[in-house]
Amino acid sequence: MQRRIILFNTILSSRHIPQTLTLTTHSETLTLDPISPLVSLLSGQFWFRDPSLPTLIKQTLISAPSCLPSLFLSPSLSPQTSLHFFKYLSVHFPSLLSLDSCLALLKSLAKSESFSPMHPLLVSTISSKSNSKEDLKTLLSFLIIVQTEFQFRPSIRCTNTLLMALARFSMHEEMKSLFEKLSRGEIFGEPNLHTYNIMVNAFCKIGHLNEAKLYLNCLLKSGLKPDTHTYTSFILGYCKNEKLDNACKLFVLMPYRGCLRNKFSYSILIHGLCEMNRIKEAFSIFNSMRENGLEPDLHIYTSLIHGFCKIGRVKDAQNLLYEMSLHNLVPNLVCYNALIDGYCKLGQIDLAFNIYKTMELNGTGTKPNVRTYSELICGFCRERKLDKAMALYSKMVESGIKPNVVTFSTLIQAQFEGGEFESAFRLLDSMESFGLKPNEWTWSIVINALCKKDRVLEASSFFESLLKKGIKGSKVVYSALIDGLCKSEKIESAQIWLQRMILEGILPDSYVYCSILDGLCRENRLQEAIGVLNDMVSKGVKPNVVTYTILIDGLMKNGEKINAHKLFYQMLGLGIKPDTCIYTVFIRSFCIEGNMKEAEKLLGEMRSKGVFPNLATYNTLIKGYEKAGLTSQTLYAFGSMLNDQIGPNLESFGVLLRLLIRRKRRGESVNMANVDVWEIVELEHIEELIEEMGKLGFTFKISSFEILVGHLCKIDRLDLAKNLVSKLEKFEGVLLSEDIYNSLVDCSCRLDNILEALEYINLMNKFGYLPRLDSYKIIIFSLCEKGKLKEASEVFCELLSKGYNCDEIAWKIILEGLVRKNHVEIGAKFFTIMEEKGCRPSPQSYDKLVDELADRVHKVGAEYNT
Repeated sequence: MQRRIILFNTILSSRHIPQTLTLTTHSETLTLDPISPLVSLLSGQFWFRDPSLPTLIKQTLISAPSCLPSLFLSPSLSPQTSLHFFKYLSVHFPSLLSLDSCLALLKSLAKSESFSPMHPLLVSTISSKSNSKEDLKTLLSFLIIVQTEFQFRPSIRCTNTLLMALARFSMHEEMKSLFEKLSRGEIFGEPNLHTYNIMVNAFCKIGHLNEAKLYLNCLLKSGLKPDTHTYTSFILGYCKNEKLDNACKLFVLMPYRGCLRNKFSYSILIHGLCEMNRIKEAFSIFNSMRENGLEPDLHIYTSLIHGFCKIGRVKDAQNLLYEMSLHNLVPNLVCYNALIDGYCKLGQIDLAFNIYKTMELNGTGTKPNVRTYSELICGFCRERKLDKAMALYSKMVESGIKPNVVTFSTLIQAQFEGGEFESAFRLLDSMESFGLKPNEWTWSIVINALCKKDRVLEASSFFESLLKKGIKGSKVVYSALIDGLCKSEKIESAQIWLQRMILEGILPDSYVYCSILDGLCRENRLQEAIGVLNDMVSKGVKPNVVTYTILIDGLMKNGEKINAHKLFYQMLGLGIKPDTCIYTVFIRSFCIEGNMKEAEKLLGEMRSKGVFPNLATYNTLIKGYEKAGLTSQTLYAFGSMLNDQIGPNLESFGVLLRLLIRRKRRGESVNMANVDVWEIVELEHIEELIEEMGKLGFTFKISSFEILVGHLCKIDRLDLAKNLVSKLEKFEGVLLSEDIYNSLVDCSCRLDNILEALEYINLMNKFGYLPRLDSYKIIIFSLCEKGKLKEASEVFCELLSKGYNCDEIAWKIILEGLVRKNHVEIGAKFFTIMEEKGCRPSPQSYDKLVDELADRVHKVGAEYNT
């Protein structure tokens, strides 16, 4: 008994409840009770009418809220007065009531055996004052002692509220302990159906079905029957364990067991099915909701929208978004972000951006967050629209949204891929200003980019510098370096790094070994590659279909067909299923030989096994037929590709154009084997291509014209590109895309047709398109070279209003385009204009730019004096 009293006092004293205030003077030490005036006032009969009460509370409790528990425990106040004062505070000063004060009042009531008001107060305390695991542990200890010392037995409602609070903080061991004591009758009251459901739900939520079933057995043994909540919890548990068939069976069974399905039953199952890409079933269940008198809520719509977007059915997701508005449901951030991500993955970045603009304009308070911006930036980078990505990054920062490591890594990778190494490293440096550190993915991007540019020694040195800084080498970073070295034909260096990786205790995965295998096969070192395969197997790394595809491709290219087939059957023996890529390797070999019958036979075999051809497979077949001079088969294969909803790319168009030109020149002694078809193609051939593809059921869309115009501009066939565009403009309702205009601008700039480039830029501005910043750089430099400084200044001022990233303008236009090309004075002038227009680079860029400008001015002055 004495031990429990000590423990009880320890619980309260550990919460730092002050009893007195000690003041030290020169002559004596005075011990004052800060709550005495308030206790004195509350001791009066009509304390609640006293006008000085609010002031006294502010003076006593607001300045020292930790005094309140002492007040409730004061022997000068009756428990009933303490309770009434507690209620007064809960109305007028609710922020003063802490867990400590609630426990103190409960103790006061328990001492006087005033148990009746304790039950609602205890429920309220558990619900509103349990803000951490520590709070709940304190409550548990307190309740056990209150029961043993004062014979207070909390109601089952109190117990259930406590169990729910424990579940909220994932305190499952404490829940089990409390339930066991409850079941044995040691504490509190008898468990009811709600108690069992809380336990079942808590363990189903974390996917622990076996433990949940133990509590279900307890429920049944007590003579109770499972209800809707019990079944719904088990549906959740099965979904968590990816046992969707069991979840569906239970869902179907519910009405037969007398349990009506509620909105949560539908919501949980639909969400589970969507997570596993079983959208057809999820949508069927969704459609049945209204038949059963239930309206789908926001969560259900969100699950379906996200599910449709995951499998690329973004149009269906968009339709659901529209349906939501008809039912007065406001889409949340998850809905919008799912649609944006879906459109970006389909390459439909304009539609994704329209969703973003909807979020910006709507008045519902659903504003873009860091994920929204990051997904859009990723989408723009994937489509190689780096200027737009950087402009959006600027808007993100201006909106007060802090970019994360994913945002920066995506932009850094895009800058590297665009050849903008200086900009990429500048972004890497700027991460620190946002309190961010590059992660292993970021470092791997840098290393991979350096290797791709054949700067392999720099990549290795960079990795060494990371290790010296204490950044631990990870599998991701090692993989990037090894892969980069292999692609740069530095296979020996890659193998050295592989051994270092193993020595550091990092086990290479199949991806690392595939990089080594690919490097060896590129150098025709096939026996060594087979040795690496055996080595990876001996180390417990399982080869996959990619591993075998690399080796088989190498063997086939070297003419070792028998060994390639042996390896293929070895793969099948290991239970590894062949995919489209490995079949395409074999089909390509037959096509090179001109053995189209075997290629067709293998195509039929892959289809029969549920493996379907992709664009690479069809292009391989089409090239094979065209090379063999089989016109009708070429067109038939093209038609099959279109029937499979696979759109042609530049290679596909090139093969068909070659066929049409050859057919047109029949009788002429022209060898087209080594002729680049794009160098000899004319408008009439492209017109025939459009007509021929129309017969095959293909409608030329703007995306197809983007491919054709883009390539013609890339090889500087500007006149033909313009003729094709003129033909396109004659079609009613056809609007030239941003990509087509940018191709025309870029080509015009390269060919020094500056006035023509400016005309296209004016048209782009008219349609709200964003020209590439590099085009502006060429135009401004060209105008400066020709002495047209006024025109250059006008163009520069115009681009400042387009929303480009200020750092990009400063570096690309001023530094790279002017200062480093000896137009220092005009560069300095433009820098001043930037500042006047409010377009100020980041502090890091600003300092570097000023330093380089000063350095250039000094050099120009020195040269002049010389």
